[in-house]
Amino acid sequence: MKKYATLLLVCTLLFSCKNTSSETEQIAESDAQTENDEVKMNNEPLTISLAQWSYHLPIQKGEMDAMDFAEKAKELGFDNIEYVDQLYAIDPNKPYKEEVMRLAAAWKEKNEEFEVNPNLIMIDTAGELADPSEEKRKAAVEMHKAWVDAAVEIGCPAIRVNLFGYTEIEPWHKASVASLKELGAYALEKNIKVLPENHAQLSNNPELMVSVIDEVNLSSVGTLPDFGNWCVLREGGDRWNGPCLDEYDRYKGIKLLLPFAGGVSAKSNDFDENGDETTTDYYKMMQILKDANFSGIIGVEYENEEYMDPTEGILATKALIIKAHQQAN
Repeated sequence: MKKYATLLLVCTLLFSCKNTSSETEQIAESDAQTENDEVKMNNEPLTISLAQWSYHLPIQKGEMDAMDFAEKAKELGFDNIEYVDQLYAIDPNKPYKEEVMRLAAAWKEKNEEFEVNPNLIMIDTAGELADPSEEKRKAAVEMHKAWVDAAVEIGCPAIRVNLFGYTEIEPWHKASVASLKELGAYALEKNIKVLPENHAQLSNNPELMVSVIDEVNLSSVGTLPDFGNWCVLREGGDRWNGPCLDEYDRYKGIKLLLPFAGGVSAKSNDFDENGDETTTDYYKMMQILKDANFSGIIGVEYENEEYMDPTEGILATKALIIKAHQQAN
């Protein structure tokens, strides 16, 4: 009898240990998947998306297939994603809209397969909306309309656009307003938002951006404030490279653009030993967002592969957004 009792006790202990081990493994495996849900349970909602630009270098180097983005984002616990058009091939020998819609169909299939929601398409290769050439500017508007249709096809609420072209304020303003009025009217009919981003040159001056948005005066046209793009003028007038000669205050700039914001891009490059971004005070930024009652999606956009692996940078940025959000009053 004692043997049976001893055997029963041993079996019970083994079963109990196995159960505990199994439960621990399940919790560990589900951490990434539940993190977003935990964030949304805060007193104020916080939805975080992943910008595909965070993986632009691996994609451009051929180390990652751009079409695997939805799957990768889901693996990291993101339910919302932002596509970038320039990371995909468009056949110049075929009708532009046909190629855009082909790409949209492929995205839609991936979105459904991995159960992710596209909240933004970033447009970089559809011409310049403030182009000095009137013919090219109008062509750019038509090309951007194709992306509005693509957004409708995949159930995406917004496209991000650039206001590149003129580098003199008056003609830049006039061309930007003309393009956004036409594109915005088209998007309004489709229930899609058109969001110019502070991305380079004059668009990095939020006062000029607000002046454009005010004159366009369409509910379908807003902004996509980016934490890190504030250089208005570089040496030699270059768009991307060279020392910055005139940089707008990023915190003041965010405040000016937020009233029109259809989303926010949280750019990151380097982190210190505490996990804080070294160029942008995320705690100050998140406080500004809270004070403005911003309730849109915040996109993770990590860009410095030389500092750390993109996946590590993405997760570090996401963790910092959550921490800064929780500490904001």
